[in-house]
Amino acid sequence: MQSNPKTSFQQLATILKSCRDIMRKDKGLSGDIDRLPMLTWVMFLKFLDDVEKIREAEVNLEGKKFKPAIQSPYRWRDWAAREDGITGDELIAFINQDEAPRPDGTKGPGLFAYLRSLQGADGGDRRDVIATVFKGTVNRMINGYLLRDVINSINKINFTSSDDIHTLGAIYETMLKEMRDAAGDSGEFYTPRPVVRFIVRVINPGIGETILDPAAGTGGFLVEAFEHLKKQCKKTEHYEKLQKNSIFGIEAKPLPFLLCQMNLLLHGLEYPNIDPGNALRFPLREIGNRDRVDVIMTNPPFGGEEERGILSNFPEDKQTAETTLLFLQLIMRKLKRPLGSRKSGRCGMVVPNGTLFGDGVCARIKKELLEEFNLNTIVRLPNGVFSPYAGIQTNLLFFDHTGPTKEIWYYEHPLPEGRKNYTKTRPLQFEEFKPCLEWWNNRKENKSAWRVPVEEVIKNNYNLDIKNPRGKVDYEHLPPEKLIEGILAKEQCIAEIMAEIKRTMGTGT
Repeated sequence: MQSNPKTSFQQLATILKSCRDIMRKDKGLSGDIDRLPMLTWVMFLKFLDDVEKIREAEVNLEGKKFKPAIQSPYRWRDWAAREDGITGDELIAFINQDEAPRPDGTKGPGLFAYLRSLQGADGGDRRDVIATVFKGTVNRMINGYLLRDVINSINKINFTSSDDIHTLGAIYETMLKEMRDAAGDSGEFYTPRPVVRFIVRVINPGIGETILDPAAGTGGFLVEAFEHLKKQCKKTEHYEKLQKNSIFGIEAKPLPFLLCQMNLLLHGLEYPNIDPGNALRFPLREIGNRDRVDVIMTNPPFGGEEERGILSNFPEDKQTAETTLLFLQLIMRKLKRPLGSRKSGRCGMVVPNGTLFGDGVCARIKKELLEEFNLNTIVRLPNGVFSPYAGIQTNLLFFDHTGPTKEIWYYEHPLPEGRKNYTKTRPLQFEEFKPCLEWWNNRKENKSAWRVPVEEVIKNNYNLDIKNPRGKVDYEHLPPEKLIEGILAKEQCIAEIMAEIKRTMGTGT
């Protein structure tokens, strides 16, 4: 990218804070859950125009004709770049209406109507990305003067500086976290960054591999995978593979879909390949070799309920309302089979505790997992990792297509000394995974790690909820007969102690 004056982290943070302060005055927005999407689509259009300026200059130097993705008068430079440009009701009409007066004085489609109508040549260029993004985007600001102030502030960000983009990417991730904090139940698409980094680190995707997150949310796994692969780029062809045929996501909800696109763009992925449909919409039997990928890393939604038409895409004996189990089946189908020298597909995913001990349909799905895949590791996370947004205990499953499973390693991630749980103000830190990372490639049983033969799991109806044999007894989840057995043993011990005390008192010793 061309050299431009750098904008400091503090300056960028100040610009974005100013925008959010302006938005607080607009009655069409009801909090950060509305403000961040507004900021996102405004930044998205400024970013696109800055990138197009660079491309245009490069193409002109080569003596070729440049074809912009967005035509005049819809480019940022046409309607947004001038501080005294259209504002008030005129600005709102231009953005929102299907047909409206345009900045060049003519009448035609409004901005969003135009952007939604874009089509790429043969599918798969920036115009398709733009159209897909704006199909699910709504302008919620109702005061055009306040919107003009926001636009003027965003215009100060210099997207032609790679340093500015890198800095803004870091700030953007902070904003995503803040939105999660403000969103409550709406924040279900956020996975704690330390968990994402840990999964990417141990899965270790490589250049040339295809990586998929079928429940991409705001793109945490995909951004981390992109950054991981970028460090491996030593040649031009490596970079081309990374840009064009490495990172894939699926996200059906409009808000996280938009945030995911922007998150990836800001981190340097030029054409994010994010499918806006339901990842579960295709019958499993129709997923073939060309649809399979090398690596899947994901945190699928817990609970939930899919419509009957979606359930019919799965085998009759494995249909369930639990979305985690539907995604698990999809993942098993989407991972590449080993072929010749090709590595088998592998997965790292987050699952709730219920997946481990569930029976019925859940047990049948786990049976398939153990028979066809090598479930090599289960990392048991303590309570509070997702707190306060999800109180349930979670686990990380790691499996590959080298199966079947012969034994399963368990690793119980301990809480820091003196802590009873994680909280919003004292969350999990990536550094706490260091002992597990050191153990990963040199496995030995210790106070946190143990292994279980698969026969033991099969014997217990595919129950994977196996406690640490060296850990504290989990009385809350013990079967009644084990509780009674323990109580009787303690009563017997107490009786023997009391008898001994009476005996010694009676003899005067």
